[in-house]
Amino acid sequence: MTQRSSPLIQSVGVGLRSEHVQHVLTNQPNIPWFELLIDNWMVPGGLLCAQFEAIVDSYPVTFHGVSLSLGGSHEIDFNYLKQIKELKKTAGAAWYSEHVAFTRHNGIEFHDLFPLPGTDESVQHLASRIREVQDYLGEQILIENVSSYIRFDESYLSEGEFLAELSACADCLLLVDINNFYINQFNHGMDAMTEMKKLPATRITELHLAGAKEIDGFIVDTHSHPVQDEVWELYQEMLSVWGPKPTLIEWDNNIPTWEILYGEYLKAATLCKQSVKNR
Repeated sequence: MTQRSSPLIQSVGVGLRSEHVQHVLTNQPNIPWFELLIDNWMVPGGLLCAQFEAIVDSYPVTFHGVSLSLGGSHEIDFNYLKQIKELKKTAGAAWYSEHVAFTRHNGIEFHDLFPLPGTDESVQHLASRIREVQDYLGEQILIENVSSYIRFDESYLSEGEFLAELSACADCLLLVDINNFYINQFNHGMDAMTEMKKLPATRITELHLAGAKEIDGFIVDTHSHPVQDEVWELYQEMLSVWGPKPTLIEWDNNIPTWEILYGEYLKAATLCKQSVKNR
């Protein structure tokens, strides 16, 4: 494959899933950029190499990962990172993002994103590992906040304080998932707006919007529904605080038709444009 230069990412993009790849390649919809869940392109039975090359030939892309387990106690998987680095150069992906979470322990892969306690110890542990990853890749990465369903007694840093400290200590960038802040507000009673306003705007590089579902008194980050009204409201408010930021629509389960997904894109794009006019 030909090595590509990194593109300019702006406005609103869509998380590209296998169900929509052929539609995108055939119809070339007017989407500014796509985010690729990069783990899906790295495993047997994943999306085809030819499809990957066709997508990155046609659209700017970013990479999003779910398997690095930055919060874990195991050694960083540099074989995995080597693949990321090579694919990123090949695709000319604008950036690579991961999560403030651990996904494995004692050799067991949980296939989920588990949060860490809000402590300085957690900040130092994560920051050290993020710096190790950034040194290897030769660039800053984006770190995303996660949803949670438990509270740690040990925590004394609020979510906003934790992320602000972490980004400064690791000298990394932030991917702010508005939906996850709303979920944690609902599940734990914290104020999402207050916490997001604690984040350093200069480090916020991307925003995520997704749909969730209420199950047994909790809101669960299912990525299987349209974005909730409360999340749209938070998004609009934070655009007025931060200004327009590259924004992604995520939808990973119960994948809808392209028309429904495109409708979510249009909502976000409209709000993003309005925020430019209002500044």
